[in-house]
Amino acid sequence: MLGHRAGSPTMVLVTVCIAQFMAPFMLTAVGVALPSLGRDLGASAVQLGLVEQLYVLSVAMVVLTFGRLGDIVGQRKVFLPGLVVFTTLTWSLGFTQSVGMVMAQRFCQGVGAAMMLSGSLALVAAAYLPHLRGRKIGLVSACTYAGLSTGPVIGGYLTSQVGWRSIFWLAVPLGLAAIALCAFGMRAAPGNAAGDRMDWPGSLAYGGSVGLIMLGAAHAKEVPGGPGMIGAGLVGLLLFLRLERRTATPLLDVRLLTRNRFFALSCLAALGNYAATFGITFLMSLYLQYVKGLSPRQAGLVLLLQPLLQVVASPVAGRLADRIEPARLATAGMLASSAGLLLAAATIAPGTPLWLVGAELVLIGAGFGIFITPNSTAIMGSVAPRQFGVASGMIGSMRTLGMAVSMTTVTVVFSMLLGGAAITPATLPAFLTSTRVGLAAFAVFSCLGVLLSLGRGRRGG
Repeated sequence: MLGHRAGSPTMVLVTVCIAQFMAPFMLTAVGVALPSLGRDLGASAVQLGLVEQLYVLSVAMVVLTFGRLGDIVGQRKVFLPGLVVFTTLTWSLGFTQSVGMVMAQRFCQGVGAAMMLSGSLALVAAAYLPHLRGRKIGLVSACTYAGLSTGPVIGGYLTSQVGWRSIFWLAVPLGLAAIALCAFGMRAAPGNAAGDRMDWPGSLAYGGSVGLIMLGAAHAKEVPGGPGMIGAGLVGLLLFLRLERRTATPLLDVRLLTRNRFFALSCLAALGNYAATFGITFLMSLYLQYVKGLSPRQAGLVLLLQPLLQVVASPVAGRLADRIEPARLATAGMLASSAGLLLAAATIAPGTPLWLVGAELVLIGAGFGIFITPNSTAIMGSVAPRQFGVASGMIGSMRTLGMAVSMTTVTVVFSMLLGGAAITPATLPAFLTSTRVGLAAFAVFSCLGVLLSLGRGRRGG
């Protein structure tokens, strides 16, 4: 039985849920605290951007590598050290006295997060039988979006009442609890691909290529540097795939992409969905404050509707995915998100009532929550157990790359339509046009995701 190999299924699930909450919480909570951190440490705007960017960058670069390593040595042997690294760096960040050390530690904290996240779904998939996986992955997804949505609220409160350092210290007890649960409640099982050798050259090629793409996306306005890095990263990924074809035990078995259509299209559908939804909060936050005149607190409460619906919908969709074809359910969810994005792009204006904006965010959030759990369940169910870590790592890679595509799209649209102008009453018409174009682009990504989801067919088909 899979569950016996992994140890206590409940312990596995609770530990993974804690990890999946902490990693995104450390992204959004710290984002709110950046102005205070910058004032205390005398950081520039560029340095503050790097505090967030380096965390996401390190996760993107190594998440697939650690997923594959877990398949070889056993997921717990990667997951537990990841918890230790993440918790230790989170604790030490609360004492850091220079912005340079903050940036270095944030990069290392991201490595710890990647170690935790890379095999988290693989651990859940190994702990539960297939007919129970959907509802359990739904709970894991709900914890991820709970971390994303509560981060700004809790981070903002702690920063104003106690100080930005308290955000890091708050997460330490959760990390220690997860370490204890993992150490005593999860069994050290051998890797599902224990006879394979680790493909370190492929890991370096993949990590370097993804790093270039992410850095290029963050600096897309800087021509030719930003686009040049994106182009170099894409060329690097093509060379990586060519290298993997010639490797006996590759980091990523290219046959998963060329021969397993269901897996490949499911991953691309996830990429499209993240590209379509990640930048919405940024666009709508600006719209609600600059156009509708809401305070940051009021705008935050409106924006909470989307992640809250994701938290609610993910477990429900997980239970449904255990009963009906996950791919069909995922497609329905993406259709709902597409409808919400198209509606938002068509109706965003100075006079748009708040109830309509809220309804659009609810539709987008519910659709995303309905999509992501069945899609993740479908991906994990489309590979052999020996590839669970790679599949889990691919889900993480699609998430981070989708985020990069989403924010790069916003940057390019604003650069083309607003130029370097600040958002003022005089530039509001150009800002509104930029917002509509950005939402329309997100809708296109979502519709492409629908087509990919429909094209994959049934699992095993």
